[in-house]
Amino acid sequence: MKFLAALLAFAAVLVAGLALAAGRTAKPAVVIERPGACVEATEVMRRDHMKLLMHQRDRTMREGIRTKPHSLAGCVECHASRKTGSVLGEQGFCQSCHAYAGVTLDCFECHAAKPRAQAAGAKP
Repeated sequence: MKFLAALLAFAAVLVAGLALAAGRTAKPAVVIERPGACVEATEVMRRDHMKLLMHQRDRTMREGIRTKPHSLAGCVECHASRKTGSVLGEQGFCQSCHAYAGVTLDCFECHAAKPRAQAAGAKP
C-alpha cells in the first residue's frame, strides 16, 4: 500500500513538473503578414511543406520547370515580416517554427530570406 501511495505521489510531482516546463517553451511566432489564400490548407502546409518544397526543387533542378505554387521564393514573398523584411530572426515566420520544433533550417544558406524586391533595395 505504501508503494502505491509513493508511486502516485511521484506521478503527481512528475505531471506538475511537466506542466511547469511546458509553460517555459516559447510558442512559434506565426504571423501571416499578407493574409489570404495560401497555396495549400494550413494543416497541409504545417505537415508537408518540406515535401512540397523538395518536390518543387526536384522539378526545377532536374526538369527545368519553374512554377510558383510551391516555390521557396513564393513562400518568402508572402511570409517575410513587414518589420524586418525577412523570414528569419527570432520572430521570423520560418525560423520561429523551426526553432520550436528543433529542426535545422538550412534553406537560407543558399536562398534569400527576403523577397526579391527588398533584397534588391526596393521598398516592399
